[in-house]
Amino acid sequence: MKKTILTFVLVFTTMMNQAQENKLIPVPQVTVSGEGKIKVVPDEVIITVGVENSGTDAKEVKKKNDETIDLVIKTIKGKGIPVADFQSERVSLYKNYDYQTKKNSYVASQTLKIHLKDLSKYEAIMMDLVNTGINQIQGVEFKSSKLKEYETEARKKAVLDAKMKAEDYVLVLGQKIGKAIIISDTSTPNYPQPMYRNVMLKAEMDTANETLAIGEIEVTANVTISFVLE
Repeated sequence: MKKTILTFVLVFTTMMNQAQENKLIPVPQVTVSGEGKIKVVPDEVIITVGVENSGTDAKEVKKKNDETIDLVIKTIKGKGIPVADFQSERVSLYKNYDYQTKKNSYVASQTLKIHLKDLSKYEAIMMDLVNTGINQIQGVEFKSSKLKEYETEARKKAVLDAKMKAEDYVLVLGQKIGKAIIISDTSTPNYPQPMYRNVMLKAEMDTANETLAIGEIEVTANVTISFVLE
């Protein structure tokens, strides 16, 4: 029994010593960051439009706003846009008090987000929406229907960028990089920057004019990778 216990203690002590030795020997490595960027032409747009009315009677103000919104929704549906692609975002009715006239006034407003998946319809839809009575365009945000594919491509570029950086560093030292031992995705969600508009619309719009600069959106990915040094 004593012999068995002694053998166990010796084995356990040996294992502990080996574990400590392993901890004391750091793995030579180099840690670098990489970035991948893909620029693409968007094929979708999210439009935020608004209706706002004011007056001295709260019920009348709300009624007028609701009538316009009803017409806007019917117009959107009439253009064949699926119900899932438009949504009310903000609805408000509030009171203002004028200290000079000692009277109250009321403001009713509502905004709608419309996901337009065919950019060629933008001008026609905007013309029809203006005719319904909307008086605000609060923003447009460009998107791509192939965002997931572009994100995958950007991630691959980010990894290659990190590898190239690591190779540049160790080449000067006469060394080589080995396998990757740690890979961390440091990307932030891709939210293409919208072009904001917060101005009152004029009643007339010329359909012959181009009123939307599509440009490009940038899809990015970032990684941090630790490579073994050989």
